[in-house]
Amino acid sequence: MKQVIIVNESLKLPKGKLAAQVAHAAVQGFINASTGAKSRWLKAGMPKVVLRAESENELFELESRASSDGLPVALIRDAGHTVVKPGTVTCLAIGPAEDEAIDNITGTMKLVR
Repeated sequence: MKQVIIVNESLKLPKGKLAAQVAHAAVQGFINASTGAKSRWLKAGMPKVVLRAESENELFELESRASSDGLPVALIRDAGHTVVKPGTVTCLAIGPAEDEAIDNITGTMKLVR
């Protein structure tokens, strides 16, 4: 069990803003997961991986693939109070779900730098 958060690298968010957006995604992804997935993920120690996407469009494609596979997803749009315009897509959470199911979608992606 794990959760993956994919960040829209094209935004070049400051570290603090990036951390806040990843936290939003992690929490919303957890909320969107089934009760069983939540329980298994909590027992596994809540493993998370943060990856990078090159664009908003890549996040939309990943969201579509994950949703089609029945995985919990959370696409995060910023409120626009600080760094980016309202509605800007900052990141996507996939999971918590089984590692293999997530790896089928994100297994070749790179970690956030």
